[in-house]
Amino acid sequence: MSVIGIDFGNESCYVAVAKAGGIETIANDYSLRATPACVAFVGRNRVLGVAAKNQQVTNMNNTIGNFKGLLGRKFNDPYVQDELRTLPYRTEALSDGGIGIRVNYLDEEHVFTPEQITAMLFTKLKDDAFKELKTQINDCVVTVPSYFTNAQRHALLDAANISGLNVLRLMNETTATALSYGFYKQDLPASEEKPRNVIFVDCGHASLQVSACAFHKGSLKMLASCSDAVGGRDFDLVLATHFNKEFQTKYKIDASSKKRAFLRLMAEVEKLKKNMSANSTKLPLNIECFMNEIDVHSSMQRSEMEELSSHLFGRIESTMRKLLADSKLTAEEIHSVEIVGGSSRIPAIKQLIEQIFGKSASTTLNQDEAVSRGAALQCAIMSPAMRVRDFTCTDVQAYPVLISWTDADGAHEMKVFDQYHASPFTRLLTVHRKEPLTINLHYEPNSAPYPDVFIGSYHLKGIKPDTNGEPQEVKVKVRINHNGIVTILSATMYERKESEEPASPTPATNGDQPKSGDATQNSASPQGDESSKVGEPMDIQEDKKKKVTTKQVELTIDSKTHGFVHADLSKFFEEEMKMIANDRQEKERIDARNALEEQVYEVREKVQEDGTLHAYIDPQDAAEICRELEETENWLYEEGESCEKGVYKARLEKMRAKIEPVRNRCEEYSGQEQAFIELGHAVQQTLKAVEQFRAKDPRYEHLTETEMINITEAAQKAQKWYEEARSKLVIVRKTEDPPIKLADIRHETQTLTTCTNSVLNRPKPKPQTPPADQNQQNSSAGTGNNSAGQDSQQKTTGGDNQDSNTQKQTTEDSMDVE
Repeated sequence: MSVIGIDFGNESCYVAVAKAGGIETIANDYSLRATPACVAFVGRNRVLGVAAKNQQVTNMNNTIGNFKGLLGRKFNDPYVQDELRTLPYRTEALSDGGIGIRVNYLDEEHVFTPEQITAMLFTKLKDDAFKELKTQINDCVVTVPSYFTNAQRHALLDAANISGLNVLRLMNETTATALSYGFYKQDLPASEEKPRNVIFVDCGHASLQVSACAFHKGSLKMLASCSDAVGGRDFDLVLATHFNKEFQTKYKIDASSKKRAFLRLMAEVEKLKKNMSANSTKLPLNIECFMNEIDVHSSMQRSEMEELSSHLFGRIESTMRKLLADSKLTAEEIHSVEIVGGSSRIPAIKQLIEQIFGKSASTTLNQDEAVSRGAALQCAIMSPAMRVRDFTCTDVQAYPVLISWTDADGAHEMKVFDQYHASPFTRLLTVHRKEPLTINLHYEPNSAPYPDVFIGSYHLKGIKPDTNGEPQEVKVKVRINHNGIVTILSATMYERKESEEPASPTPATNGDQPKSGDATQNSASPQGDESSKVGEPMDIQEDKKKKVTTKQVELTIDSKTHGFVHADLSKFFEEEMKMIANDRQEKERIDARNALEEQVYEVREKVQEDGTLHAYIDPQDAAEICRELEETENWLYEEGESCEKGVYKARLEKMRAKIEPVRNRCEEYSGQEQAFIELGHAVQQTLKAVEQFRAKDPRYEHLTETEMINITEAAQKAQKWYEEARSKLVIVRKTEDPPIKLADIRHETQTLTTCTNSVLNRPKPKPQTPPADQNQQNSSAGTGNNSAGQDSQQKTTGGDNQDSNTQKQTTEDSMDVE
């Protein structure tokens, strides 16, 4: 199992994986680390990532990009309407007020939601990770902008569920950047010391996020985060608008009147902008056949770009100054300013950073991959499959959250979470009610860049008065979870009952009951503590005659909030699985079609006059095959353009059946000459060995005459077969199948070689000679000088009555033993 972190950007995405050796960014099927956030539909096929981006200009109506900002929003949202004006694809309002994206897929009109489009991109990222890691991808952490609301976070989770990803956490991009910075730092201050305060400036394609973070050893705490919807594409739009006005005057053409032309202009000015970040000199802009076959030319200097974009730099400056005020940090308390994001490379932004924070911009982090690396680290920390040292991340809630309800006394409202409140966090609220209650959660008006401040409506069922008709205490848990989503987690009613039975005295805990409709914030559990008061022992209050017992009752909550219902999620998941299966079938179909097309070109090249198969095919057969090849080629580009895989395979097999005999014939004739050479060489080697045997060569002196006669006969037999086979092949044309097969020649060579080697390679027998010290031992025994031999002889003669031969043998044996 592998754990991955996904940086889901507006323009491109990065996927990082946690491995034993550290964090590694995965390359896609184009060997690029950045995968464009593009989804395209071409006929019966879905095209994702790099391939979709490459054909955006030619298929702009069915190529979907810049859809991140559409997640969780309604069609009539002013932000959405501004966004749709610059998008080339078709959109429409859905029945629930959502956004529908209309495309042509499978030769039919389809409408997809931004969540479905995002799920398709996640499917691509998941597939790239699987191909790279060769293992199943289950757990992941996905990053989101810190300014995303409840609705947008729900939408992103729905997209991940549709794609089959198990999201362990939605992590703010600012927090992921801070984690990738602090996790490997060994010089962070201890928890009792002053923290290291670092500012992170992330200017990407569509947004700017500036955050302040306090670091201690093994932990980080986000202090504040400010954002604005200004990014690299806004600079591109400023430049494109400028050049478009210039071209209207100079060439009398208006690129804004044609979407395709304006897309080309946006792509060219983006390249120019990147070049101006590295060069202060005047740089050219040239586009060939821009409109009406007119070539356009212009130029720009960095100072001109900065002047045209002064209003954008003003917004960036105000965002930075707001963060400085919200974080309550002074320039002296800031340790450093780290920059990430592609657009942070603009020199004017670096100058603003130095001017506002009093520190030069630091590039310690990888500006493109820092977010995905932080997400992968967080995923490794959370996943049970990985062992990583713990690093605590305390995030913040971007917007103030209010709670409201209505009762007989009127409407009530109170603030539950302030801006930059620690997250995750649980707050316990207490109300006293007699009847069911509806609680609404919403953001503070004008605090979020979102027209609809609604978070959720929660109806608490089962609330009833006590036996005396008095309101009962209800405790409600309001939770900011680790995904940054605000919700009501649970509601518990403390039901009081009175009885006449005497009971042992215990201290009273309930006290006076507040009036119906009152609410108090009883307690808070920080850092995701899910513990509640449900597990407390029952409170007992006793007077002289009555005992009051309190029973905890979990209330049923009917919630209405953002996101798809379960039925819709299941339907979208099934649709995604069908599209994945269709993509696989379509790939197999295209591969079969390409194989047939490749076969047509290959065979045509080989049967032509200078081709390798031309000499081995009859002219009439060659003409017929060429005619069939031409018919197949025409069919491929006409009726056979979109046939099923089986049709292409059948035609391919039919074509191979006709050309395969020619290929075999070519292989036979081409290999026969070398095979005959090898056979002749084997015959010569055998006969040479026989001559050497006749000449008394010492190498063969151990062989017998019979063996030599056998291999001589085998060589002569092979020689005769060689001559007969050669004579048969002389009278055969190459356009006919050879009477002698290549396998036959090789068989004769193998038979002769085996027979010859079995005789010539037989090892010589070893000579049987006595050991070198045998004569010396016999000599010693004869002189009688060996005491051991004499002792042995005396023992033998002193025993049984044996003859002299036996005594002599015993003496020699004793000598051998010694």
